[in-house]
Amino acid sequence: MSRRKWLWTTLTLGAALTVTPALAQKKYDPGASDTEIKIGNTNPYSGPASAYGLIGKTIGAYFNKVNAEGGINGRKVNYISYDDAYSPPKAVEQARKLVESDEVLLIFQPLGTPSNTAIQKYMNAKKVPQLFVATGATKWGDYKHFPWTMGWQPTYQSEGRIYAQFLLKSHPNSKVAILYQNDDYGKDYVKGLKDGLGDKAKSMIVAEAPYETSDPTVDSQIINLKASGADVFFNVTTPKFASQAIKKAAEIGWKPLHLLNNVSQSVGSVLKPAGLENAKGIYSSYYLKDATDPQWKNDPGQKEWTAFMDKYFPDGDKTSSFTVYGYTVAQTLAQVLKQCGDNLTRENVMKQAASLDLDLGMLLPGIKIKTSATDFYPIEQMKMQQFDGERWVPVGDVMSGAVGG
Repeated sequence: MSRRKWLWTTLTLGAALTVTPALAQKKYDPGASDTEIKIGNTNPYSGPASAYGLIGKTIGAYFNKVNAEGGINGRKVNYISYDDAYSPPKAVEQARKLVESDEVLLIFQPLGTPSNTAIQKYMNAKKVPQLFVATGATKWGDYKHFPWTMGWQPTYQSEGRIYAQFLLKSHPNSKVAILYQNDDYGKDYVKGLKDGLGDKAKSMIVAEAPYETSDPTVDSQIINLKASGADVFFNVTTPKFASQAIKKAAEIGWKPLHLLNNVSQSVGSVLKPAGLENAKGIYSSYYLKDATDPQWKNDPGQKEWTAFMDKYFPDGDKTSSFTVYGYTVAQTLAQVLKQCGDNLTRENVMKQAASLDLDLGMLLPGIKIKTSATDFYPIEQMKMQQFDGERWVPVGDVMSGAVGG
């Protein structure tokens, strides 16, 4: 070997020895180690939105499955979920506990627009991911001002625009009455509907009635909305109030075309308590497969979900969309963590969350999870459906509610 060739070989080998340990080096932020990934969550297991507690329990069951199968890249997921009772002050308290005492790597799927609004600035100041929040408010996609916050489900404004498309096509001369929660969640839906109706919004919308989460019932609002003469009812409510509104409308003989927001279309958690006969004919939108729909009986994704429920959450409600939702959003986080490899820093978690192109078994055909560094809205398509008294029946094709979509 010539001296020149020997020198080149030596330098190359030396460089390789120098580079290899750097490539293999593991990177961790608080909440991650060789054996564990600590994930925080807040959920309303009590209070006015306690029906959503089923989501938090499903996520816990999914990570039990992940751990039983060896974890993620060999690490077990330690899922810590606290009750915030759908109370913003309580959500702040629990978020601080998760970040400062439990030292989680991230907070995943904290539920509720008011609660997430209360913790958003704190999470971003701390540079801790507030990831795949369980609310469709549009502001969760503001990557420029809040780079540590990302939504998951279609935004409420997107959904509102989809209902507008449906009305303009099938009921262009209708009179619309709106019941909505008096916060960002409710107002986002109303804005989406109005934006979607465009110039016709002023003539079509004849009544709007807000309610507070502290209200015992929405009975008086329903009575007033009926009196407006509206023949379309846009029901923008969380599960407890959705059930009340459906029931009260039936009691007073008001039978408008009923549009129910997606977050309250659970058969088990909302429609059954309201009375299935009272809910017959209601329209909603969806992006996840309905576990009660026989068309998915032999579907591979449905079979996997059913096997998961049977083994890891046998007491969970198989008629509820919330168990399908919890399962699918947990799958999304599992993929993000898998993509992180041995670089389990908070910065890399957000980088991988913004690099998704994902088909999941319980998403409707034609709908996928897609994100980028400039697109923090993972799901932007939905489909209309109508309740026939027993199950939801698909209506029409997949529609985009994205701006300009």
